[in-house]
Amino acid sequence: MDRKIRVVIAKPGLDGHDRGAKIIARALRDAGMEVVYTGLHQTPEQIVETAIQEDADAVGVSILSGAHMTLIPRILDLLRENGAEDVVVVVGGTIPNDDARQLKEQGVAEVFTPGAPTSEIVDFLRAKVPA
Repeated sequence: MDRKIRVVIAKPGLDGHDRGAKIIARALRDAGMEVVYTGLHQTPEQIVETAIQEDADAVGVSILSGAHMTLIPRILDLLRENGAEDVVVVVGGTIPNDDARQLKEQGVAEVFTPGAPTSEIVDFLRAKVPA
């Protein structure tokens, strides 16, 4: 039997809108993945600590505040500093195309914007996370 993919869903910073994060968490859970939702107002340090403690395969960061170019690179740096660079990082939210390109260059595996089908996110994670 294949092991379940473990995903941490995180809401960094002051962003208080978590409906999308909860929808994604439910879709991933329904697809057979183990999901840990960190709740609102997490720091990059808290997100990375949770990912390491939970032995996560992936971190999904939901961000609508506009602080993605500050918070996401910090998360990526902390994962590398803690020897967890193999954790797949995906981002969801209102991310301009130029910013999405830059985030991918820095190590984000994929950026999903509002309206992305949950099945696309599930399929992406299944393809990216080794079985």
